[in-house]
Amino acid sequence: MMPTRIHQLSIAEAFASLGSGPDGLSQGEARTRLLRYGPNRFGKRAGRPALLRLLGEFVQFFSLILWVAAALAFVGEWYQPGQGMARIGYALIVVIVVSGAFSFWQEHRVERTLAALQRLLPSTARVLRAGAVVEIQVEQLVIGDVVLLEQGDNNPADCRLLEGLAARVNNATVTGESMPCSVDAAPSREIDVLRSRNVLLAGTSLVSGRAKAMVFATGSETEFGKIARLTQSGSRTVSPLRRQLAHLSRLIAVLSILIGCVFFAAGSVIGIPFWQDFILSIGIIVAMVPEGLLPTLTLALALAAQRMAKRNVLVRHLTSVETLGSVTVICTDKTGTLTENRMRVRELLLGDSRVPLATLRDGPELVAAHRALFAGAAWCHDVREVDQQGATRLIGDPMEIALIEMARPMLTAAPVRRIDEVPFDAERMRQSVVCETAEGGVLYCKGAPESLLPLCTHASTCGGVEPLGAAARDRIVRAQEAMAEQGLRVLAFASRAVPRGMPASALECDMIFHGLVGLEDPPHPEAAGALRQCRAAGIKVIMITGDHPRTALAVGRDIGLVRSSEPRLVTGEQLRVLSRAGLDQILDANEIIFARVTADQKLAIVQALIARGQIVAVTGDGVNDAPALKAAHIGIAMGLAGTDVAKEAADMVLLDDNFASIVNAVEEGRAVFRNIRKFLTYVLVHNVAELVPFLAFALFMIPLPLTPIQALCIDMGTDSLTALGLGAEAPDGHDMQHPPRPQNERLLNMDVALRSYLFLGIIEAVAAMAAFFFVLLSGGWQFGETLPSDDLLYLRATTACLSAIIVMQIVCVYLCRSSVNSVFSTRLLDNRLIVAGIGLAVVSLLLLNYAPLVNLLIGTAAVPSTLWLFLLPFAVAMVALEELRKWIVCQASRRKPRAAEVTP
Repeated sequence: MMPTRIHQLSIAEAFASLGSGPDGLSQGEARTRLLRYGPNRFGKRAGRPALLRLLGEFVQFFSLILWVAAALAFVGEWYQPGQGMARIGYALIVVIVVSGAFSFWQEHRVERTLAALQRLLPSTARVLRAGAVVEIQVEQLVIGDVVLLEQGDNNPADCRLLEGLAARVNNATVTGESMPCSVDAAPSREIDVLRSRNVLLAGTSLVSGRAKAMVFATGSETEFGKIARLTQSGSRTVSPLRRQLAHLSRLIAVLSILIGCVFFAAGSVIGIPFWQDFILSIGIIVAMVPEGLLPTLTLALALAAQRMAKRNVLVRHLTSVETLGSVTVICTDKTGTLTENRMRVRELLLGDSRVPLATLRDGPELVAAHRALFAGAAWCHDVREVDQQGATRLIGDPMEIALIEMARPMLTAAPVRRIDEVPFDAERMRQSVVCETAEGGVLYCKGAPESLLPLCTHASTCGGVEPLGAAARDRIVRAQEAMAEQGLRVLAFASRAVPRGMPASALECDMIFHGLVGLEDPPHPEAAGALRQCRAAGIKVIMITGDHPRTALAVGRDIGLVRSSEPRLVTGEQLRVLSRAGLDQILDANEIIFARVTADQKLAIVQALIARGQIVAVTGDGVNDAPALKAAHIGIAMGLAGTDVAKEAADMVLLDDNFASIVNAVEEGRAVFRNIRKFLTYVLVHNVAELVPFLAFALFMIPLPLTPIQALCIDMGTDSLTALGLGAEAPDGHDMQHPPRPQNERLLNMDVALRSYLFLGIIEAVAAMAAFFFVLLSGGWQFGETLPSDDLLYLRATTACLSAIIVMQIVCVYLCRSSVNSVFSTRLLDNRLIVAGIGLAVVSLLLLNYAPLVNLLIGTAAVPSTLWLFLLPFAVAMVALEELRKWIVCQASRRKPRAAEVTP
């Protein structure tokens, strides 16, 4: 068993605790442990089979209602053949299959998180087995194995460092720490293994040096594996849109079944023949259920996702498009999200002056006076240069790469040859190299100021070299502290001449101090503007990072996330002892930064926010972010710097790793909710126009004005493209000027219901019934007269009712583009989908009236030409009445602020 505090043990004690030694394990012992502990990989949790998920799409609320209606249709055909009921049944089944298959295709995303985790680990590792170096598959690593690592290698398991030569490790994927950390083999006093300097974590990488380490945890027992378990166990939060649709489905289901049953019973009481009663009941269900709603919604979300892709946001789960529009809190990572995840020199201390790097190119005299600093930055490093397809690439510590990129353009002399070095050491906190130059041997040294400054006796100035007195040392220390307060990583540089034969122990002394260099992970240029937009939109932004608190606070101030003098800055150590009530109190603050936070703590913060009723979006790029990304309502991963783990756990991926793109996505998400309401209103209007004919049939003993299959033609045919056009409306530019909508706000609220059912729907139903009676009465029909279902006059009358609904829907689509703005204030041709939908509706009208094959299949016949003139006043009246309603609404909204001003 692994000791719980192996990082606190000495090397000898660590060997003894794991039954290993400096030569590693024998092959026989390794095989035994492999059987005991299992391979070094992550277990996979079984998910629902794809077939079951597909079948589940066919038993949703809407689908169940349609299955019942189809079954009734087939029963009706069996009971009374030749009435066209079988065609209705088959049409309903086609609707169910098409809708279910399409939804399954869009939502079928097999979870590949564990595969992505495994890809982060190397495939092979070099280990000592009985003193011999062998290369084995990473899965064969066992506890007690001694592994050998070099610069650029990924760590294959959790290991206790045994030996390290200038070793530095990048822990960003696991801890979120942006700066590479030096490691050493001495026992650690840290309690948390993640902060120990003698531990190499699985999934991290060695950016410089060499290391020998002993494996103490493999597979699911590593810190990496624990994150995998958190990612597996965390259930994905149900999106607000899914909850809204479930509520809407239940509401419409109850209404349609209730009304259908009531009128079936009423029909039996008043003596309607059984098969006619069946048609009535099925017709009411077909009329009440908006069969085209879910396919149209899915397509509308897909189109919104395409628009978001053009704005550098890739959507993995469609419902997250709308959910992002209702977000109230964004928990953002720092490294790679608010910042660019690359090191860059920001400013230097040269002599007595702190100089921004950008101004150095305009000061060649200053560069020449401090040439030794730039030479030290250019040549004192462990970076490797490799040739890739004819281009030179630097591999190593990002900080050293940033120094090289800063220094080499400043130098005009040829590269020097390194003849000796004193490697970086965690205790010394500095590195030195001896180079052969035209002036002889020169030692260049860089390191932590507190380590390097005491070894210097002189300092370079613009006028030459002067003794380094107490006052000058104080100025340097103050400059270092000021740069550190800005969140900069500060390094000092020095040099000295090295006579031939000088012993290594005497190299790092009597040096000349040349200055300080401050490095940063620069913020994205657009981050500050994006945060201002979030604030204007009522969205709270919380930084959660594994980085140093001082660095996090400096970045927060730089981008405007922190504007007050006393923000809430909470570390992981403080979180560890904090109660849930204490965390809730912190989350009430306006400006919050969490620093040095682990994966489980970030998950706990997100869960606490969700429990408080917030709609939470989480951004991140590392393995440590994956559990929180999955638990949030919206997980947003970085596309460029993000790990595969983060991307697979997320709902969205930022293609440009820019926080500003989230603001664009929020704007699109808010537009989506408005658009869903638009086409929901549009769909419900014609549902009323379809329902009224069936009610009139039952109540007034008239021929059925609209057959069920004709109603399906509207739901799944003529209205589909125009509804989709409403769902694809672009943002209007005002969406980010309002706070997030209330979480209890329904898609189908009272305003939408009244406007759809009792206003526009009634107007359209009146037009449909008027067209039906216009044709019947023009053909000589008398009230109380029954007509056979194949009678030409009856076919023309039902076609007139169907045509009237289609014509009124052409008008209605423009009225539904806004619930408050006049139709005359919008450009009629700017939405191509709506224009195409109107074209489809016109073509459908012609086919339904004048195509013999369609007449046969749908049960229609050509209407008299006078019908089109008859419908014109109804269309004009619909526009006039809706314009009047909008005017009244606007006048009422203008009076509200004045009324509020006089309210005490």
